[in-house]
Order: sequence, then structure tokens, then C-alpha cells
Amino acid sequence: MKTRIKWKGNVSFEAESGSGHSVLMDGAPEAGGQNLGPRPMEMLLMGLGGCTTFDVVLILKKSRQDITDCVVEIEAERAPVDPKVFTHIHLHFIITGNNLNPQTIERAIDLSAEKYCSASIMLKQTVKITHDYEIINA
Repeated sequence: MKTRIKWKGNVSFEAESGSGHSVLMDGAPEAGGQNLGPRPMEMLLMGLGGCTTFDVVLILKKSRQDITDCVVEIEAERAPVDPKVFTHIHLHFIITGNNLNPQTIERAIDLSAEKYCSASIMLKQTVKITHDYEIINA
């Protein structure tokens, strides 16, 4: 896996993935940015969210759960001083569907967190990660 980051001026950077997709990252105005894209640390959280949601949806489909939507809302706390690492990340899953089994949903989330999501497993070595979920009947 590869990526390429190109400085675009000030504190703006274009990241291009090995698969040919790109995203612009930028700093906050108070840090010299123009707010043209997400911050690099926000990208880290987005990657975590994408990784775990990918797993959860796949596991629920394989478990024959009739899901119609899956959203994960992530909140993170950072240390107050540099390097301002994440100190706590909380993932709140909102699963929508028909006749969903709470135990199956909980198992899917746990499997992602403990076995399949590379981002979660890597990050939990240095940051406390918690999760919960809610079910919405379609």
C-alpha cells in the first residue's frame, strides 16, 4: 500500500492513494490554513470509521441481517499539549434495518474492533477506544 502527499502551499496538502484517489487536507485558519479540506487528524478518524463500518456492514450482511443503513459517529479527545495525540475515541454505531438482532449487531462490532479492523487494532495500542450502538427499525 502506498500514498503520496504533495504540499500545495501554506498548510494545504494533496494526498493521493495508491489506487488513484485524492483528497485535499488543510489546516485551520489559525494555523495558516484556508479550511479547504479536513485536517490530517480528522482523516485518521475518517479512516478508522471507514474501516470499521466496512467490517460491520459485511459481517451483518453475512449474518443475514436486513440492514438498510449503517452510520458511525466518532468523537475523539486529544491531549492538550504537543504532540496532541488522541487519548480517547468513542464510536457510536447507528444501524437501521428490519428485525435486527441486537446480539448479532454487538458481535459484528466486537469482531471488527478485536479481529478485523486494522485501524482499530493499531490505534487501540495507544488510545482508549470505546463503542456503543443503537438500532433503528426501518
